[in-house]
Amino acid sequence: MSLDALRGFDMFWIIGWGKIWHHLAKLTDWPFFNWWSMQMTHVEWEGFHFYDLIFPLFLFIAGISFPFSLEKSLQKGISKKRLYWRIIKRALILVFLGLVFNGFLKFNLNDQRYTGVLIVIGLAWMFGAFIFINTKLTGRILWCAGILIFHWLLLTFVQAPDFPHAPRFSPEGSIACYIDRTFLPGKLYNGNFDPAGLSVVVSAIATALLGMMTGMFVKTAKQGLTPMKKAGYMTVAGIGLVFIGLLWGLILPIAKPLWSSSFVCLAGGLSLILFALFYWIIDVLGYRRWTLFFTVIGMNSITIYMAQSVIHFHFTSNFLFGGLINLFPETWLPFLNSLMYITVCWLFLYFLYRQKIFLKV
Repeated sequence: MSLDALRGFDMFWIIGWGKIWHHLAKLTDWPFFNWWSMQMTHVEWEGFHFYDLIFPLFLFIAGISFPFSLEKSLQKGISKKRLYWRIIKRALILVFLGLVFNGFLKFNLNDQRYTGVLIVIGLAWMFGAFIFINTKLTGRILWCAGILIFHWLLLTFVQAPDFPHAPRFSPEGSIACYIDRTFLPGKLYNGNFDPAGLSVVVSAIATALLGMMTGMFVKTAKQGLTPMKKAGYMTVAGIGLVFIGLLWGLILPIAKPLWSSSFVCLAGGLSLILFALFYWIIDVLGYRRWTLFFTVIGMNSITIYMAQSVIHFHFTSNFLFGGLINLFPETWLPFLNSLMYITVCWLFLYFLYRQKIFLKV
C-alpha cells in the first residue's frame, strides 16, 4: 500500500501541485513559499531542487515493484523466455507511449522528440530487469557500481569532439550531449542536448536497480528482520547514498540533465528515505486512512500522465468552477484555477478508481 501511495505522491507534483507553490509565492511573497516555488523548478544544469527528484523517484518506484511481480510470474510457472518477452513488451509499450506523448501521432518526424521520461523509464527498467533476473545480490551491486563508475569515467575523461575546448561537464563539452547531438534524430529538448538522452538511459539503469534491490529487501523474510527494522535499515542506507552523492558531487557535478553518478546516488538516497518513511507510516504503523488521496493517483499514474495531453481538463474545470472562481479578486484567479484543475484531475482518477479501471503497462 505504501508503494501506491508514494507513486501517487510523486505524480501529485506533476499534475499541478508545483504550480500551486508558484502562485502562493506570487500572492504572499513569503520567504517559505518563495523557497518552495524555487524548489518546484528544474535546475538548469548543475545542482538539485526537489522537482528534480520526481523523475528518478518514479523509476525507483517502478524498480521496487518488480521483485513482487517477478515472484508472481514465477509462481505461475512462466518460463524465462516468456518472462523476457513480457519485460521487452512492457518497455516497448512505454517507449511508444512516450513517443505519443511527444506528438508522434502528428507525424511531423523532423520535429519529433525521440526520447523522454517514459522512454527512459521503459528502457532503463528493461535492462535493469534483465540484470536483476540473471544475478544475485552481489552481482546486482557490482552491476550498479560498475554502471556508475563507467558513466563517471566517461563524462570525466572523454571530450565532445565538436567542442574540444569547452569544459567536459558543460552542455557543449560533455560527451553525453555530443552523443545526443550526433545520434538522436529529430528535435532535442534543449537544442544541443536532451536531459533524457541516450547516456541518461545507461546511468538510469542504476536507479532502476536500486529500486529493485529495495523491493527485494522489503519482501525478504528473515528471522529477526521485522518491518520496523527494515524501515530503519532503509533509512540508514538512504542517508548513506545521499552522503555518497554529495561527496561525489565535489568532483562530479550533481546534474540531472547528465543523470550523473553523483545525481543517481543523491536522488536514489532521497527516494529510499521517502519510501522508508511511507513504508513505516503506512505498512508498519498502519496509518492508512490518509493515503486514499495519493493512492487514487498512484493506481493510475500512467493514465493521468498521458491524459493531461489528451483530455482538456482546463475546459472542464472552467465549466464546473469558473463562475465560483470569478467571484474572487483577480490576483487569486491563477491560484484557484490551478487548484480546481487538480481537483478535476483527481475526481477523474477517483471515478476510474471506484470503477476499478486501471491502465497498467
